[in-house]
Amino acid sequence: MSSHGLNSAQHKAVYAPAGPLLVLAGAGTGKTRVVLARIAELVHRGTKPERILAVTFTNKAAREMLARCTIGRNKNDARPEISTIHSLSARILRRHASLMGYPERFAIIDRSEQESVARRVLKELKVADVQLRPGDLVDRVSRWKSAAVRPDGALDSAEDDTANLAALGYRRYQQALRTVGAVDFDDLLLVVDELFTMHETARKAEARRFDHLLVDEYQDTSRVQERILASLARDHGSICVVGDDDQAIYGWRGAQVSHILEFASRWKHASTIRLEENYRSTPEIIAAANRLIGCNHSRHGKTLRATLPSGPPPVVMQANDDVDEARRVVSELENRIQIGELEPAEAAILVRTGEQTRVLEQELRRRNVPYELIGSHSFFDRREVRDVMAWLRLLVDPDDDMALSRIVNVPPRGLGQQTLERLLHAASETGKSLWKTMLVARDAHSLSNAAQQGICALEQVIEQAEQAFIQLPPSEVLRRTLETTRYRRHLEDAYEDPLEKISRWAIVEEFCQSLTAFEVERKRISDKKTLARTFLDEMLLEARETERFKQEQLKGKSVRLMTIHAAKGLEFDSVWMVGVEEGLLPHHRALGEDLHGIDEERRLCYVGVTRARKRLCLSLALTRSKWGKKKRCRPSRFLYELTGQPERFVNDELEAAPTTPRVQTSVRSKRSRSRSSSSAKKSTGRS
Repeated sequence: MSSHGLNSAQHKAVYAPAGPLLVLAGAGTGKTRVVLARIAELVHRGTKPERILAVTFTNKAAREMLARCTIGRNKNDARPEISTIHSLSARILRRHASLMGYPERFAIIDRSEQESVARRVLKELKVADVQLRPGDLVDRVSRWKSAAVRPDGALDSAEDDTANLAALGYRRYQQALRTVGAVDFDDLLLVVDELFTMHETARKAEARRFDHLLVDEYQDTSRVQERILASLARDHGSICVVGDDDQAIYGWRGAQVSHILEFASRWKHASTIRLEENYRSTPEIIAAANRLIGCNHSRHGKTLRATLPSGPPPVVMQANDDVDEARRVVSELENRIQIGELEPAEAAILVRTGEQTRVLEQELRRRNVPYELIGSHSFFDRREVRDVMAWLRLLVDPDDDMALSRIVNVPPRGLGQQTLERLLHAASETGKSLWKTMLVARDAHSLSNAAQQGICALEQVIEQAEQAFIQLPPSEVLRRTLETTRYRRHLEDAYEDPLEKISRWAIVEEFCQSLTAFEVERKRISDKKTLARTFLDEMLLEARETERFKQEQLKGKSVRLMTIHAAKGLEFDSVWMVGVEEGLLPHHRALGEDLHGIDEERRLCYVGVTRARKRLCLSLALTRSKWGKKKRCRPSRFLYELTGQPERFVNDELEAAPTTPRVQTSVRSKRSRSRSSSSAKKSTGRS
C-alpha cells in the first residue's frame, strides 16, 4: 500500500493530472474512496471547493459521498457540489426556466401524475387500454427522453401502429405538461440538454461555475445525461469518470454502456487507470466472478484480484421445484442464523424477477425468519404523503394545476369529477391556470352553490397561507392548513381499523417532521417559499428511487429479499442467488436478442455474484410453477461459465427430477483452489 492507505492504482487515480480521466473501478475496489481523495487532492492543489462538481446517479450515493467528504465540514466553509444528475438539472433549469418557456416555479410531477396526464391524453386520442395503457405510454416516453428523442423523432422512427400511437401520445403529453407549466423527471434532463443546445450563453454560464467535473457510476449514463455532462466539461476539459462496464445493468432504462467503452476515443488525450484489487470478497468468489464476466464480448480488459483470506467455495444447490428450492434456501439460511454464524442483516436472497419472491416469502414466514422485501412499498406511494405534498405545492404556488387537481376535493368541496373536467378543459382552452379558471367560474356563478362555496373556502385557505409564509416556516404553514381543512378527520374517516387511522396520521407527522428538519438544515435559504420549493424538489427526486435499502428501519434484524437490480451497490456476508436458469437468468427476453442482451444479463449475474463477501450459493430448480402450470427448467449457461466445470451440470440426468434433493455441489475449480492459498492482504483500500 502507498501513502494514505491507497494502493498503487488508487494512488495513480487520485494524483493524476487534470484532464480527461477514466477510472475503471471493478466491484469492491474502493471507487468512492478514490473519488473523495481526488476531490481533496484538487483542493490541495489550489482549487476552491465550490469549483468542484461531483455527480452521482442516486440520492443514496450523493448522501454517502457528502457524509464522507471531509472538506467544508465547518459551518461556514465552502464545500464541493455533490449532487445527483437530476437535482443538478433541476437547479440549472430553475435558473434558466424563462429561456425555455417555463415559469420559474414550474412543478415537477411524479409517476402517478404522469399516468393521470397520459390517461387523459389517450382518452382525447380515443385510444383504448387494450391498444396502449397509460403506464406503457409513460414508459415509452421515458425511454425516448433518455435517448434524447423528441416527439417528432419518435414519430419518424415509429415502426408499427402501437409505436405510432405512443408517439402521438408523446406529443400530446408534452403539450399537456407545457400548458400547466410542469415537467416530469426525464424533462429535467431533456430540457436542460435543449437549453445547452439552443442557448450557448446559458451553457457557458453553467460550465464556468466549475473547474473540475467528477462522475461516479459512469456506466449508468443515458444519452441525454452524457450530453449534459459533456456540455459542462467541454470548455475546461477536466472530467474524471469512474465506473465499471462490467456492472452496466440498466440498458432497459436507457443507460448506454458504450459511453464508458468509448470514453477514450471521445475525449482527446484521455488517460485510463484500472482498479483491480478487490477488498470485498474471498478469492473463491472473485475467481468465479472473473470466469463469468470474461465471457462477455465487449468490455474493458481487467481482472479482479482478491485481497481477503480464502473462504468456502461458492456452491450450486439443485432442487426439484421452486417450492423445494425456497425450502432448502431458507432452511440453510435459518440454520446459519440459529448457530450464530450469520446475522440476519448480513444475508440476502437475490432474484431476477419480482414474481420469484412469492414462494420465498411464504417459506420465510412459515419459518418465522425476519425479512424485508426491499422495494415493496415506497413511502412516497402512500395516499396521505401524495396528498400532503400536493397541499404544500399548492400553498407555494396556487397555479400548480396538478397539485390542485389532487386536493381540490380533499376534503370534499362540492366539485364533482365532471365539473373538474370541464374546468380543466376551459383552462386548457384559455391558457389560464386551473385555479384562475375556478375563480372566474365562481364569480360568473356558472357553478353549483356547493362548488362555489367550496372554491371560496379554498381561496380563504390559500390567502391565509400566503400571509402565514411572511412570518412562519413552511412546516408550520402546512400544519395549520391541514388543521384548518380538517384533513386528519378526512383521512381517518377513510379507514375503519383504529390502528390504521393512527398509522396513517403518523405518516403525515413524519412528513411534517422531515420538513422541519430540512428547514434547520437549510436555514440559509431566507425566502420561505423558496425553502419549501427546494424541499419539494428534493423529496420528489428522492421518491423516484426504489426504497432498496431502508437500513434505518431494519436495524440489523432482517434478511433482505430483493431483485439483483435492487442489490446494486450493496454487499452481504452471505448471498443466495435463486433461479439461475435459462429463461430467468438470462431472462427469456434476452434470449431472443443479439449478443448485447445476453451480455447485459451476464453483467447482471456478475453484479449478483459480487454482492457476496464470504459465502455464495447459486440455486436452480428442475421445474418451476408459472400461472399454475409446471415448467421444466434448464441450468443457466452462466452456471457453466461460473464453475468452469460444465460437465457437472450438462447431462441427461437433469431431464428427470430426482426423488430427493441433490447434494450441494462445490464450484471451486482447480484454478480457484490454487489461488486460495495466496496470502491475505489488509483491507485498507476498500470504499
